[in-house]
Amino acid sequence: MSVKQLSVFMENKPGRLNKLTTALGKEGIDLVTLSIADTKDYGIVRFIARDNQKAYDVLKREGFAIERTELIGIEVPDQPNALADVIGLLEAADINIEYLYSFVVTAIDTAKILFKVSDTAAALELLQNKGIKLLDEKIL
Repeated sequence: MSVKQLSVFMENKPGRLNKLTTALGKEGIDLVTLSIADTKDYGIVRFIARDNQKAYDVLKREGFAIERTELIGIEVPDQPNALADVIGLLEAADINIEYLYSFVVTAIDTAKILFKVSDTAAALELLQNKGIKLLDEKIL
């Protein structure tokens, strides 16, 4: 089970993020997650929408450089070391975490984390075998 994320590469200048969010909003597209990584000149806006395909189509039509990325979504207890335990499993299996970010859908004693890893299939198998609750786009 994996989660598809949309990634938009764009110039880091006033108005670009507004153009992106306005284009999505005009089409009634709701964002579930949002992460922005930047450098001085460029940024990557990473997000998951309630309707990823529609968001992809809208932004492509608006001229944005957009790609789909496969992530792993997990749910862990909201307690110390829960995330460290999962990261330790991946490290022990020699699976590199390229980036991750957390998000909130509900506030009920769990944390939701999205991972971009070097070997998605191996990580999914490992986490499933260890009983880690996996998320997919339908339950985001």
